[in-house]
Amino acid sequence: MIQVLGGIESTSAALASERVRMDVISQNIANATTMSGPDGRPYQRQQVVFESVLRDRLPAGGAGLAGATAVRVARVEADPRAPRTIYDPLRGPVEVPNINVHEEMADLISASRAFEANLAVLKTARSMAVQTLALGKR
Repeated sequence: MIQVLGGIESTSAALASERVRMDVISQNIANATTMSGPDGRPYQRQQVVFESVLRDRLPAGGAGLAGATAVRVARVEADPRAPRTIYDPLRGPVEVPNINVHEEMADLISASRAFEANLAVLKTARSMAVQTLALGKR
């Protein structure tokens, strides 16, 4: 049997992974000025680590998606960079999160463009499937 929508599974996994990445980046931006968290330390920047998932399966007939890959979120981990120390006239030296909002915005733009690209792939696959079904009606 022909797999018409074979790429949709890996594309939807990529969409979900990029959504998680955008959520984590948004959380970093929102907490860029958070002086102390629940543990009393400044907020620590989080970053998403992706992993590739290899699917070793062969459809009946031996052709198709052999070795197809998808991406997923392996973990969300704390950035190892230490907090910055600034001088506050009222409190003296104070630790603040080591978050560069410009870097986070560039990452957010990159993640949103990757999301848009995967969405375009999904729309194209859907269009191809509709056209394939239309050929069968003739």
